[in-house]
Amino acid sequence: MWQPLRSLLGDMSRSYGLRLSLVTLSWVPVVMTFNDDICYIARVDGSSMRPTLNPDESASSTDWVLLWKFHSSKAQCLNRDDVVLFKSPLDPSKTYCKRIKAVQYDSVLTRHPYPKEVVQVPRNHIWVEGDNVFHSVDSNNFGPISNGLVIGRVVKVIWPPSRWGADLKLATGRHDILTAKSD
Repeated sequence: MWQPLRSLLGDMSRSYGLRLSLVTLSWVPVVMTFNDDICYIARVDGSSMRPTLNPDESASSTDWVLLWKFHSSKAQCLNRDDVVLFKSPLDPSKTYCKRIKAVQYDSVLTRHPYPKEVVQVPRNHIWVEGDNVFHSVDSNNFGPISNGLVIGRVVKVIWPPSRWGADLKLATGRHDILTAKSD
């Protein structure tokens, strides 16, 4: 009597395990698509955005941010003072986190080492700079970047918890760098 019941329970647990595995596997593409196209959690290292991100000077200070990726490379979705992550125009294996200082058609007062004193940002490009001006590799080094290099906009600091509610719009870098605004 116990043998058939044990066999039946074994078949049910295998069936449940198979069903659970198939349901789990069917969600893998959904999660991957969400991470690739909608939203992502990113780690921000370095001092170029200090004090907005990684305000502590210790080497272990690292902010984790919520990155909004959906339509983030479209010109109408990128605004001055947004903090963005983007692929380096000089080395695609590197990712930078900087603040948008100018959008398409704005004229910008540059700083050393950029070869011109004033530059107009071309269509579908942005001018980015770090908040920590003297410790930043940014558009003053490589010029305006294509919107297509933007990975996403930083929406919130999610780790460490002590940084929840940090205001990402408070720019501490160079101000008044636009010579003419266009909207």
